[in-house]
Amino acid sequence: MIRSFGGMSPKIHPTAFVSEAAYVVGGVEIGPYSSVWPGTIIRANNRRIVIGSYVDIQDNCMVHTDSDAWYGDYVTLGHHVICHAKTVETHVLIGNGATVNGDAEIGEFSIVASGAIVLERVQVPPGSFITGFVGKPEDIVRKTEERHHRQIRGVAEGYSRNGQRFKEEGLGDVPKEFLMPEDWVPTRPESNVPHYQGFVRPEVPEGRPVRQPS
Repeated sequence: MIRSFGGMSPKIHPTAFVSEAAYVVGGVEIGPYSSVWPGTIIRANNRRIVIGSYVDIQDNCMVHTDSDAWYGDYVTLGHHVICHAKTVETHVLIGNGATVNGDAEIGEFSIVASGAIVLERVQVPPGSFITGFVGKPEDIVRKTEERHHRQIRGVAEGYSRNGQRFKEEGLGDVPKEFLMPEDWVPTRPESNVPHYQGFVRPEVPEGRPVRQPS
């Protein structure tokens, strides 16, 4: 189900997949080839939640925010994730059952392992591997490696392909009034400013192309 609220309406790219069993309400923007799976709730009743390209928000996730939120490209939220983050940068994987609390910021090319907890307002540096409980950046002792970066990209691309298969079967639910033009892409909210500058981004090979349903 996709609904407007308080004068804010979802904006969804026509290639995105939103399950008929998901609930998307308010100022939510979903970019090209992203996917939202059954049981997931994305609630933007006070602030915008802007989701980039090739993002997969898997079954039974809860996404909410108290600030204008940004989810960069190639982001995965595994099953049963609770995410109140302000920022999840590009190429991030948040594992099954993890919790990211209010106004936290997850730097790019990071992994939040299954069941991990990130407390409010923690700024996670790029390239972090988070396990257990993180109340401050100093709690993070591991870094992601090249194999993790390939994994992050591969999971995101795989779910994009799955989303297109589900669209072909007619299992998406996006009323026409919420669909954007083909050339539309969501943009980062002006109020959402990245804290980490100068990070050297690793090269990540592209996987198989995602085909659009015929």
